[in-house]
Amino acid sequence: MYAKPAAVLLLAGLVAISAAGCGGSSAAPAPSAPDSANAAKPADDAASKSAGGSGSTQPGQTAPPAKTDPAAAGAGGAADASKPPTQSGTSASKPPAAGSKNGAIEVVANPADKTVLVNKMYKLPDNYAPQDLVEPNVPFIFKEKSEKRKLRKEAATALEKLFKAANDDKLPLAGVSGYRSFATQKSVYSNYVKKDGEEAANKYSAKPGHSEHETGLAIDVSGSTGKCAATDCFAATKEAKWLAEHAADYGFIIRYLKGKEDITGYQYEPWHLRYVGTELAKELTKRGVTLEEYFGQTVPVNKQ
Repeated sequence: MYAKPAAVLLLAGLVAISAAGCGGSSAAPAPSAPDSANAAKPADDAASKSAGGSGSTQPGQTAPPAKTDPAAAGAGGAADASKPPTQSGTSASKPPAAGSKNGAIEVVANPADKTVLVNKMYKLPDNYAPQDLVEPNVPFIFKEKSEKRKLRKEAATALEKLFKAANDDKLPLAGVSGYRSFATQKSVYSNYVKKDGEEAANKYSAKPGHSEHETGLAIDVSGSTGKCAATDCFAATKEAKWLAEHAADYGFIIRYLKGKEDITGYQYEPWHLRYVGTELAKELTKRGVTLEEYFGQTVPVNKQ
């Protein structure tokens, strides 16, 4: 190639400008070299948007349809009309754990699990009722037929074995109170509040939905005579000592231990047995820990 004279180039430029100025369609302007600062770059532009760039239209581009940035919407941008706005910084996957600063009450996700943790912070689903309640073949301190005689089948079978073993050791036992429905627990708690006031009642009675008796896995027991039934003096009986030493062999634990009131939320109750299965019962008893300590208050829950 050789260099064209400057005059020729100048003349060519004037002809091109003249044709463009007259609106002619047959003579297109000569293409110019791309401007690296202004030329359209689809790939780079997309990368810029995905990285949070402004995505502004470059010279020579047609502005694309506006797109909603999900991140921007969540931070106060255009909200999805089909969903209510979510609170910033709140996890939707799991409610705060019990024992957290906000003291949220959680609903247990697996109420039928024999190791379910039910206490002041974890409650049963509304109107929960066990499906396998039966009446164990053991004596009770009352004669009338009542739901208080019932336990879930596995717990009832274990209780029969425990009572037989105690009887063999010449320490016959009797049942005091087993299963309670939500309605019964509501009445029991309400009566205690009327009698002793709410603050005192909360130390030894559970609000409806929060009682282990509603699980069908708990029962209060006493000696066969009914003396000291569900009262503090039971702690000094031979029956109480026997239960502390042997209950775990049959899958039961003393649920509310002495010295653990600040953990369980309830006073010492040597008469309150809770069925959790032999393996866990033996481990808890050997370690001298409560269900709260064992699970670390971390259990499957449902949002209320």
